[in-house]
Amino acid sequence: MFPASNAVNKQYVHEYPDWPKLHWDDKKLSALLASVRHAQGRLLGRMEGLESRSRTEATLRTLTSDVIKSSAIEGERLDEEEVRSSIARQLRLKIKSPKPKGRDVDGVVSMMLDATQHSTERLTGRRLFAWHTSLFAVEKGKGSALAIGKWRPVAIGAMRVVSGRVGKERVHFVAPAADRIPHEMTEFLDWFEAPAAIDPVLKAGVAHLWFLTIHPFEDGNGRIGRAIADMALARADGTPDRFYSMSARIEAERKDYYLTLERSQRGTTDITDWLEWFLACLGRAIAGAEDALAGTIRKARLWERINEFCVNDRQRKVINCLLDGFEGKLSTSKYAALAKCSDDTALRDIKQLVARGILIQDGPGGRSTRYRLAVEKDTALPPI
Repeated sequence: MFPASNAVNKQYVHEYPDWPKLHWDDKKLSALLASVRHAQGRLLGRMEGLESRSRTEATLRTLTSDVIKSSAIEGERLDEEEVRSSIARQLRLKIKSPKPKGRDVDGVVSMMLDATQHSTERLTGRRLFAWHTSLFAVEKGKGSALAIGKWRPVAIGAMRVVSGRVGKERVHFVAPAADRIPHEMTEFLDWFEAPAAIDPVLKAGVAHLWFLTIHPFEDGNGRIGRAIADMALARADGTPDRFYSMSARIEAERKDYYLTLERSQRGTTDITDWLEWFLACLGRAIAGAEDALAGTIRKARLWERINEFCVNDRQRKVINCLLDGFEGKLSTSKYAALAKCSDDTALRDIKQLVARGILIQDGPGGRSTRYRLAVEKDTALPPI
């Protein structure tokens, strides 16, 4: 983003007389909205049926993806294990081999968790300033010239969203002048916290576009705008648990995201096309989550079966390794290595699991015998 150096020669949505009275065609969106709401309800219903540990695992996975992908959209690459460890620390969850914390990672995680875990709390200018400060905590300690934790300074003027090399930039959007921001943000925040006159999912899409159009900060608007959308979606879901990642889907469709955003910001206050894209993208995010969470659900359901029997710690550890994507098939020697026991102990454990229908024997027997987990198609376990 760069200060605008010359007059705006094209009209942007915030220059229309009826801004910010955004409107859309409800009839055109109704079927798509109904489909997304149905998929959303179905996913949440499936997750409610899981035990607490599996729900926590799914939420941790989703939040990790959300933080990583939202930063990736802006060209910032975060370490997955650092993000996962930061989320676990801040949610007071126990995970294996946590990584040391980094201020840059902790800051963006703190913002995302505040948006989703405390979505029912009022969104205010002060809260947005805190989010912005969290994002740029490292720069703040280095004497950065960036205005951290405050609106864009008036001295900067209008901001341009550009791409391309210096001297050959393409201007995608010019934001309102900085002296408009206090009034613009007051209108936005009042609307965001007003009793819902529209479906909460639609509100998430409107809020994202509206906030990005105001562009109130020097930097970080994209990540904060997606956090606001996630906050609205958490309110729509009625739960702080996150099982789908809008940011991950946007990152996968980044080109279309920016093209649709640019068309809408260069268009009129009729944002039907933007909301149509937003709803479709959300639908794909939910569908992708269903596929990704199928493994978590299968794992939980399988443990329900396994827990009907008494399994020892060694067996539990090896079963979890198999469920988490163990490569190849299990042998006695591999079991012994995973469980840190003798081959004789490994063979006794395996025979117990085979007798209980938890493992299936492959091969004719002897030294070439291999084992795999019983799955839905096997008669050893009832369908999951």
